[in-house]
Amino acid sequence: MKRFTSFLLLSLFTVGTYAQRILNLDSCRALALTNNKELRIGQEKINAAHYQRKAAFTNYLPKIDVMGTYMHTQKEISLLSDDQKQSISHIGTSTSAALKEMAANNPILSTLLPALQPLEGGLNSMGQGLVDALRTDTRNLYAGTATLTQPLFMGGKIIAYNKITKYAEQLARSQHATGMQEVILNTDQAYWQVISLTNKKKLAESFLKLVQKLDEDVDKMVAEGVATKADGLSVKVKVNEAEMTLTQVDNGLSLSKMLLCQLCGLPLDTDLQLADQNMENLALPATYTESNIDLALANREELKSLELASKIYQQKVNVARSEFLPTVGLTANYLVSNPSLLNGFENKFRGMWGIGVVVKIPVFHWGEGIYKVKAAKAEANIARYQLEDVKEKVELQVTQSSYKVNEAAKKLAMAEKNMEKAEENLRYATLGFKEGVIPTSNVLEAQTAWLSAQSGKIDAQIDLKMSEIYLNKSMGTLK
Repeated sequence: MKRFTSFLLLSLFTVGTYAQRILNLDSCRALALTNNKELRIGQEKINAAHYQRKAAFTNYLPKIDVMGTYMHTQKEISLLSDDQKQSISHIGTSTSAALKEMAANNPILSTLLPALQPLEGGLNSMGQGLVDALRTDTRNLYAGTATLTQPLFMGGKIIAYNKITKYAEQLARSQHATGMQEVILNTDQAYWQVISLTNKKKLAESFLKLVQKLDEDVDKMVAEGVATKADGLSVKVKVNEAEMTLTQVDNGLSLSKMLLCQLCGLPLDTDLQLADQNMENLALPATYTESNIDLALANREELKSLELASKIYQQKVNVARSEFLPTVGLTANYLVSNPSLLNGFENKFRGMWGIGVVVKIPVFHWGEGIYKVKAAKAEANIARYQLEDVKEKVELQVTQSSYKVNEAAKKLAMAEKNMEKAEENLRYATLGFKEGVIPTSNVLEAQTAWLSAQSGKIDAQIDLKMSEIYLNKSMGTLK
């Protein structure tokens, strides 16, 4: 029983620790960057571009290919016709018949026929041997080759492809960095949204307690006859409004926490506790000037991506031009076959090596190369114009973000002053109501003004923080 109790307590402690986590902004960013699927895809794109660059570099190096083949045919190739085979294999018999015909009119030759008779069989045997020697027996054909190819000049295509793959890898890294900034921005927005709603929930709870206390006081005054039922009903309406506001804020806070959990890759029902949710004031950011435009032009990943894209399109012009320039390549091979032709027809594997140079010169293609080069130049111009356009927009964005930071700082300063006035006004109204010199409506107005001032201060603080984040994003320094 003791063991079971210990195990149960340990399990409850573990579940409680997992269900409630205290995170700061850096922790949320780290979780979001680790668990974001788009960033993982971007990392795989970097890996793919890296290996493509390595593959492009191999085009500088010689390539060796080996190929083998086997073929079985129904019939073999014959160098002699059937009549020739018959004639050669019976050459002794044909010779003997010719000598007998000649000996019929020549007595001397007729006396030699018996001596020449044994040669008939020998000549037939020689003829048959010759026919057999000329048999190719190509029904089973084996062939193999090993080829080495070394490009010498490809019109600049290999150099252009290597530069393209190099820029493509850098482009993938730049796009991944852009994605990281977007994830950080979204995480910061969700984080500070939770902070804002957490403080508004505390504010709504404080306001509800305030009007509930006023409702109790008014009820007592109505019972004593120093206040009217209309005053009591007005306060109760305000209590209902405060309860509804608290419900709305609570629902919004739950949804904001779920969004932050989703961005961080946590279960949606995780009970998040943020390190900054009890903050009172935020530090004012420094005032930025137009000199930060140069920093933005140097740091913005979008501009780096467009610059790399422009370089890629410039190299595509070289690729299009290379298609219509002469190409030179060195080739060497070793060829082996069976049957072999190197020493007559032999059913043996014999081979030979060879080396040569391949030159290809395009002569006439109806202007195709000119059109392709012009099309590639037009695409390169488009990329350059897009880069120039985005640079102008970045300058405008940085200037606007700088103005918004300064405006948000002034707005926060005004909200703090309004807060001081609203607190003082509420204090005077509360004292006057207790003394019976201020009506209930004035107290409700003072409480509403205090709520508005408190809410405005929270909004101004979060707006200042977010405007600072947007400015860092516009300058490319959000990390």
